[in-house]
Amino acid sequence: MSSQLLASSVGQPIAEQRVVLEGVSWQQYEVLLATLGDDFPNLRLSYLAGTLEIMTTSPEHEELKKTIAMLIEAYFLEAGIRFHAIGSATFRKVARQRGLEPDECYCLGQKQEFPDIAIEVILTSGAIDKLEIYSGLGVREVWFWEKGQFSIYCLRSSHYEQMTHSELLPELDIALLATHVRPADQFSAVMEFRDILRQRVGSDRTSQSD
Repeated sequence: MSSQLLASSVGQPIAEQRVVLEGVSWQQYEVLLATLGDDFPNLRLSYLAGTLEIMTTSPEHEELKKTIAMLIEAYFLEAGIRFHAIGSATFRKVARQRGLEPDECYCLGQKQEFPDIAIEVILTSGAIDKLEIYSGLGVREVWFWEKGQFSIYCLRSSHYEQMTHSELLPELDIALLATHVRPADQFSAVMEFRDILRQRVGSDRTSQSD
């Protein structure tokens, strides 16, 4: 593994860095996971059938993912949708030779073995197709945040189809959500989003009572 990559992961890396290793066995992947553990919280390991990509996340990446998480969780709470947040936990399946850590992820309802929704922040392109990993894990929706907008992919048997909305959260206005992903102004952005949600819920209730 690159010493520069590990060194940057101890502090705050200026930008994302990636190292791709080929011919990595499942056992070697698990040893790396166990060795690195919580000592390097800004590392992401993505494994797909012998190929391992190791990435360090930048401060910008972390701020984006936390802002998105706060907004989504505000929606869950205002809409009364029961959820279980798991963050960037490692998910892997030896039978499918796949493993990774989402930036954020959620189970709808109760906690499950694998999340229903995974969030990925894309600032730089990677060498591994993460949708290939997620399909093997059976994650129902993957949301990519890239260049100021969301791309939503819904699982269809063994592949994903890009959609304009979430099938799991059909009432969520994805365009509205995107306009509030403002890491430099997190508090105000989340409060504004929450207020809009409350206004819409109140409007809907008024319409139903008429």
